[in-house]
Amino acid sequence: MDLLQLRYFRAVARFEHISRAAEELCVAQPSVSRTIARLEAELGTALFDRQGRRIRLNQYGALFLRHVERALSELDDGRRAVADARDRGLGRVSIAAETLLTVSRVLGGFRAAYPDAAIRLHQSNAVEMERRLRVGDVDFCVASQPLSGARLGRIELMQESVLLVVPLGHRLAGRESVTVPELADEPFVVNRRGNWQRTLLDRLFAAEGLTPVVACEGDELGASHELIAAGLGIGLLPEMSRQAVLLTPLAWIRVDAPDCHRVLTLVWHRDAYLSEAALKFRDYITERPFMAGPAGSRAEES
Repeated sequence: MDLLQLRYFRAVARFEHISRAAEELCVAQPSVSRTIARLEAELGTALFDRQGRRIRLNQYGALFLRHVERALSELDDGRRAVADARDRGLGRVSIAAETLLTVSRVLGGFRAAYPDAAIRLHQSNAVEMERRLRVGDVDFCVASQPLSGARLGRIELMQESVLLVVPLGHRLAGRESVTVPELADEPFVVNRRGNWQRTLLDRLFAAEGLTPVVACEGDELGASHELIAAGLGIGLLPEMSRQAVLLTPLAWIRVDAPDCHRVLTLVWHRDAYLSEAALKFRDYITERPFMAGPAGSRAEES
């Protein structure tokens, strides 16, 4: 058993698709298939259930994957520790966020304070964030939804209201507040399922026994205000976006629902290696106001 087999297995387990795993690994599909077959022969059991060209991780594969992810994460941490010691610099900090607009301002300040720190960014939804933390792809997630997993550290960065946004001239444009039932037939501009904006919208409507009408579904929250201004629908946007889109013709309305807000949280894996750059980033982001709200000061462990 070698590292190549383990990395190939992790990729196939992630995609449950040989061709997609091969594309991710930048190798030929037959090479991946042969490597997985050798690994299964060495372990003495199949790790995937096969139905024609489809494969699914079975109970033995899921058990083995937990150990593989832990082993590869330890090796990746070791490489980073050696590189940091060799280069005698601050090293790299890797961050995931659901929309990069959320972290652009704080990263600009961090870059100015620590120009020698390397920064790597990933755009990920909550499920992808959990995976990246588990396998060590990122040091931190700036999450708008709760992340599950053992040994996660958390610091609340801020809470902010989420407002209803409509184009000028819309029937609700002059209102100060609106209830969810009043929005039952309105078309919404939203992110795909798994992102905080869509999760919040579905939760607000489900509390009233309703299902939202989705007119436009995308991946980038930063484009929502332009689509709303163009008349494609209405939407939910965080209050911090209001200053960024002052020149866009929109009306901002309070939603009369007790939980129409989002909480931004910094999340990391307590057992993962953190470079000096990562440690300084955590101090930087938690010791000063984050965006439009106060930084949190209490870390929690689960």
